[in-house]
Amino acid sequence: MILPDFKAFPALGRIIGVDWGRRRCGVAVSSADREFVFARNPIVMPRGDNDLARRVADFATDEDAVGIIVGLPLHGDGTESETTAMVREFSQNLCAYTDLPICFIPENLTSYAAQAEMGRVRVRDLKQRLDSNAARIILENAIAVMRRQ
Repeated sequence: MILPDFKAFPALGRIIGVDWGRRRCGVAVSSADREFVFARNPIVMPRGDNDLARRVADFATDEDAVGIIVGLPLHGDGTESETTAMVREFSQNLCAYTDLPICFIPENLTSYAAQAEMGRVRVRDLKQRLDSNAARIILENAIAVMRRQ
């Protein structure tokens, strides 16, 4: 189920952060106390495979998660884009595979922040780690918002 905000989101337990991409989906997971967030290997979709929602739901189950945070890409002025609609559609599809609560958090510039944190790396390493590091930042931001509420 997609929640409108974090008020009904579970207060304890591991949560998953998702940086959606059509071919590569970055994922991260928090510790149960949410003190630490760990980037995991991205979920890479082979051409023709459109079952990303199932793979993310399986990842959440494997990580024993109690909820999922999905980064929502918005324009700089806060309006939605075509990509925003695709992320919302992915999240609706995710609801078919899991009963975990799902919340959105704006994720503008998380990939840039992740790349800046990574510093100078080889292009192959950048592609391999960037999306999941962006998911880590998305999840850290969501946890910070939850703590303020």
